Amino acid sequence: MRSTTLLALLALVLLYLVSGALVFQALEQPHEQQAQRELGEVREKFLRAHPCVSDQELGHFIKEVADALGGGADPEINSTSNSSHSVWNLGSAFFFSGTIITTIGYGNTALRTDAGRLFCIFYALVGIPLFGILLAGVGDRLGSSLRRGIGHIEAIFLKWHVPPELVRVLSAVLFLLIGCLLFVLTPMFVFCYVEGWSKLEAIYFVIVTLTTVGFGDYVAGTDPKQDTPTYQPLVWFWILFGLAYFASVLTTIGNWLRVVSRRTRAEMGGLTAQAASWTGTVTARVTQRAGPTAPPPEKERPLLPPPPAPAPAPAPPLIQARSPTPPGKVEKVEPPSPPTASALDYPSENLAFIDESSDTQSEHGCALGRATRGRRRPNPPRKPARPRGPRHPRDKGEPA
Repeated sequence: MRSTTLLALLALVLLYLVSGALVFQALEQPHEQQAQRELGEVREKFLRAHPCVSDQELGHFIKEVADALGGGADPEINSTSNSSHSVWNLGSAFFFSGTIITTIGYGNTALRTDAGRLFCIFYALVGIPLFGILLAGVGDRLGSSLRRGIGHIEAIFLKWHVPPELVRVLSAVLFLLIGCLLFVLTPMFVFCYVEGWSKLEAIYFVIVTLTTVGFGDYVAGTDPKQDTPTYQPLVWFWILFGLAYFASVLTTIGNWLRVVSRRTRAEMGGLTAQAASWTGTVTARVTQRAGPTAPPPEKERPLLPPPPAPAPAPAPPLIQARSPTPPGKVEKVEPPSPPTASALDYPSENLAFIDESSDTQSEHGCALGRATRGRRRPNPPRKPARPRGPRHPRDKGEPA
């Protein structure tokens, strides 16, 4: 992740925290002040009803009661009663151990001994990674089972010729609805019936638990009336499957975000390439319309003399009637030199030279390509027809 993206994400999270703090302060602070005023009124009323109790003694008594409640004591149970309810029975202890390794930590029950706190440190260090491995495995199996069931529904939709994009959206919605029905709505009604909570309190406990927030103001199984030892272990197994479902949902959302990010990067790369191509095309067209730019005035080029005009290619000599040559002499016929042209600087002169040389060659019917090969003599043109008459013998030294 880039540093700019990380800083932007940090700023967004901080802004989210500040907005949440302002909302919670506006909602909860008046209720806190009202509760504090009511507590003061009850305290003054008690002191007026019992003048023998001093204010210091009452304050000390309230502090002791608060500490006892934090240690798990129930003020409704008298020490002289024969109730067998305990916060540290086997079922409650099992549930407490489960809240440690799931990192929920309700806080309604806390450790009071040094030995218990020391054991909790090592117990959490070993149990949390172990539970993480178990949660990953259960979430994989649970997600595969749900997706397999939803796959059959997708096949039915495809048989009905529903568009694939709509089928994908419906499958995602079904995945969320089935999970919410199994792990959110059904437990909500169970807790409403067993614990006597309202629907808002029950759904609040479910969401706070499955998100591992765990405030501890509502905890299942803490009512002394719940004497069933298997109730809280069953609640822990529900927590296991609910956390696995939420983990699979988060994994699915993460995969979807990765796919969207890759597609977005690919589309942005294509758009960048198209923009670069369009910019290059527009620049080339503007350059062609503007023509070559004139040189700067301060740096003038020296005037060069115009290059010499190319000499026209010499026409091959016309061979007339040969006069007899004296014997012993061989006539030397030099091949015509091909036209040479110096390097030209201007395209118009190049074109003029090509036209002139081609016209000259077409007029004289001379192939310049063969004249430059080695020492081969050029083919002379045919001799003009001689008048018929008595034939003269040809000398031996005369070349054919």
